[in-house]
Amino acid sequence: MELTELTITQAHEGLVKKEFSAFELCQAYLARLEKKDKEISAFLTVTKDSALSQAKKVDDMILEGREIPVLAGIPCAIKDNILVEDVRCTVASKILENYIAPYDATVVKKLKEENCLILGKTNLDEFAMGSSTENSAFGSTRNPYDLSRVPGGSSGGSAAAVAANLCLYALGSDTGGSIRQPASFCGIVGLKPTYGAVSRYGLIAFASSLDQIGPITKTVEDAKIVFEAIKGGDELDSTSVESKIANFRVPAERVQISNLRIGVPKEYFIKGMDPEVEKVIKEAIKKYEEMGAKIEEVSLSHTECALPCYYIIAPSEASANLARYDGIKYGLSESKGKDLLDVYLKSREEGFGPEVRRRIMLGTYALSAGYYEAYYLRAQKVRTLIKDDFDQAFKEVDAIFTPVSPTPAFKLREKITDPLTMYLSDIFTVSVNLAGLPAISLPCGKVGKLPVGLQIIGKPFEEEKILAIGEILEKA
Repeated sequence: MELTELTITQAHEGLVKKEFSAFELCQAYLARLEKKDKEISAFLTVTKDSALSQAKKVDDMILEGREIPVLAGIPCAIKDNILVEDVRCTVASKILENYIAPYDATVVKKLKEENCLILGKTNLDEFAMGSSTENSAFGSTRNPYDLSRVPGGSSGGSAAAVAANLCLYALGSDTGGSIRQPASFCGIVGLKPTYGAVSRYGLIAFASSLDQIGPITKTVEDAKIVFEAIKGGDELDSTSVESKIANFRVPAERVQISNLRIGVPKEYFIKGMDPEVEKVIKEAIKKYEEMGAKIEEVSLSHTECALPCYYIIAPSEASANLARYDGIKYGLSESKGKDLLDVYLKSREEGFGPEVRRRIMLGTYALSAGYYEAYYLRAQKVRTLIKDDFDQAFKEVDAIFTPVSPTPAFKLREKITDPLTMYLSDIFTVSVNLAGLPAISLPCGKVGKLPVGLQIIGKPFEEEKILAIGEILEKA
């Protein structure tokens, strides 16, 4: 039995039956991490001692005959923009290179209550701004399927770690596709929950009205398990809500495929899309049709506006959120400036990478006097139209199927010098964040040896439905 290839359910059953210990499971992952991560660079920090210490506690619980939660003793990784108390949290930026988290994010607190094993913190695009994990101040992460290619971004480290069996599951954050796109590129499952379904307390903010934490896993069932553990309202995050649905682990059998109406938006199959990706996605949709689902063409008429809308709103919110990094309270401080303004300017110039500086400048411009109405306010009005498109479509269908990305994983350095081409990687994912909807990426085929992900979009707080729909394809 190869311990690092188990699913969460298999690992839990093995622990309960005492086929192996939590300590052995943890050691197996740490050994693989030490061996394989030299070429992948998925981790920024490894918390070996605390993980092994926690594993011993779980083993003691099992020896005492106590019932353990499903995630107890299961090794995981956390994206390095989510706080884990007393562990370095860099956001892949020089400005927070030596920042030690003073408290746990709510999602981490919930996982610790389940007695999980946190192996470490994973790489990302700096401040989660990017689609390739090449914008990290600490080097690029590589795709386990092809080391010459990107793993996607910004949660590329988390996705690569799961795909390479360096951890059993990971947490990522999704602002415009940052869970789903790397999950697609790395051939695994990534769930972006409804905005508000999971607390953002302890997530270092990029764009507060778009950010959402979610699981990256090997299977749909694993995604259900992790999502159930982290979901729910939080008094420390006023945008989070307690869902009316008590239990999200709805089996696929509960979804009647013959009653399922699937919408396919015509605007998502566009010129410039890789024809091989289009073929794989259409074959996956056809499988559902053959199993009895009704496929209907729907129109999301403002889709072409989504990317420019996103790249006004997200940088604007980033401009405000990142104003706190001034070299005074915490983080990098270039204190040799001739006056206070000079300290601010030097600290931010030295601390922020080029993509972060670019987005701060874009956002500050969009919010400035004389341009606020022309850009930011107009983008918010377009955002409402995008949400209305989805509301209308969901009157006719139960779920919407689209590609995750117009291409499979691209080569390292291929798009890094052309920001506009890089931004186009998010063309199929940003609408979901603008509308606050849940969506899942699951592997549905390959182009050559590179994975392709199918995106399933659902109504607000219907995570259980899209997960069950995804499980149907996974089992088929």
